[in-house]
Amino acid sequence: MRNAFVLAFAATIASALPVQAQDRQVAQAPIELKLSYFVPQTHGWYRDWLEPWSQELARRTNGQVRITFFAAGSTFGNPARAYDQVVSGVTDIAVGLRGVPAGRFPRMSIIEIPFMAQTANAASRALWDVYPRYLREDFPDVKVLALQAHNGGLITTRERPVTRLEDMRGLRLRTPSPVVSAMLQALGAVPVSMAPLEVYENIQRGTIDGAAFTWDALSAFRIVEVTRHEFDIRSYVASFYFVMNQRRYDGLPENVRRAIDELSGNYLAERYGEWWNRWDAPGLEAARARNHTITVASAEERARWQQALQPMIEQQLAELERGPVPNAREIHRAMREAVARYEN
Repeated sequence: MRNAFVLAFAATIASALPVQAQDRQVAQAPIELKLSYFVPQTHGWYRDWLEPWSQELARRTNGQVRITFFAAGSTFGNPARAYDQVVSGVTDIAVGLRGVPAGRFPRMSIIEIPFMAQTANAASRALWDVYPRYLREDFPDVKVLALQAHNGGLITTRERPVTRLEDMRGLRLRTPSPVVSAMLQALGAVPVSMAPLEVYENIQRGTIDGAAFTWDALSAFRIVEVTRHEFDIRSYVASFYFVMNQRRYDGLPENVRRAIDELSGNYLAERYGEWWNRWDAPGLEAARARNHTITVASAEERARWQQALQPMIEQQLAELERGPVPNAREIHRAMREAVARYEN
């Protein structure tokens, strides 16, 4: 009887082992997160930021997290839908362009007012500095991982070069946001809103004369092939958000949430400046290789643009004050102070 009992007990333990092993496998299955962004996978965003970020997240969680990417041209790579897809849970994480679609994130839009910042480092770090107090209301439905802006933008054209304020009059230029649209209009140009992937074809066909863009976009979207002139005025920046579905974040294990937090916020804000300098370099090199006319705005010409845009800047702040951002001037002042700390 004793032997029969031992054999029966051993059989019971053995029969339980496969179930326990199966449970362990289920518990250790990787957490899949879908991440969308709206530039090609060949862009520096993927190479220097998003892929290393996902690899570091996997390392810090011992392989618990695996990220699936959706780039421009994919199912989820459209900036106009990026934010809504995260809110609804269609994707888990997204990089989006603040000005697309128009009308959203009005507080964040203040960084795009002309002559706020010249560098991605100052603009991105300033955005994160003021986010807790001033910008959180723009993003009530998501977990904000980072905010950033590019280096000061340029004007690239196909036929007519821009070297001074008067050359802007009548040009049809692609614009990244309503604020930049207002800037172009105040300078006598005609702003045309369109996604980055549409710019090449529209310049080639003559629908538009050029674009307000960055050096990196000239190579990333092959714009350098259809334009001939660049005016490096650095009069504006466009801004971007990096956000996550709040429910998805809240449902993650505590160690995964901690790893995401450690790899977000200041961790990214402090790196965007160096990355944007690296991302801009191929565009400048490609323009030089094609013998483009490249004009860097003098301090005197920048001052002329800034003076010409003062009424437009005042109007932008007044409209925000009357509408969704009653403390627009306070935010404007806080951003300028933060930018000055980093640009100096």
